[in-house]
Amino acid sequence: MRSQCVRHNAACVFAQIPRGVNLIVSMAAAGCLAGCSIAVPMASEPSRMWNSERTASDVTGAIPKSPPKLSRALDAEDIRRAIAAMSTALDPQGSGASVNWDNPQTGAKGSFTPVGAPYPLEGRICRAFHADIAVNETQESLQGAACREKTAEWALTDVKPIKKG
Repeated sequence: MRSQCVRHNAACVFAQIPRGVNLIVSMAAAGCLAGCSIAVPMASEPSRMWNSERTASDVTGAIPKSPPKLSRALDAEDIRRAIAAMSTALDPQGSGASVNWDNPQTGAKGSFTPVGAPYPLEGRICRAFHADIAVNETQESLQGAACREKTAEWALTDVKPIKKG
């Protein structure tokens, strides 16, 4: 045994350790090494997993962005009437003229005017607009865009106030 220890120092060290301790050391080393891993991102579609074009929904734990709103001053019926007028105004086969709306119960009223030609975006038809909204004594001028979804309903994609001056 002595000659073997001279040639192989590692064998000599392990030969001197009792068998039960070798087993414990081996299990501890295996446990530590098992914790070393690499996390690989997974997409909902395997073909998109390595695609460099990421969206907010691809990020783990991302909170979806809430859709834009026309105005905080409008109630549910006002919004229903306004969206109906917007849908008519933005229709690509429409006249391109302004469309007015009002709600006699609340006194809210407004108009939508399409701006520019319709354009495709991610498989939808979109169009920019200018809107004027009046509720009681508050008047707002807005610019934005909406896209027609697969359900044939228009959904707001962008709305912001027009800066005066």
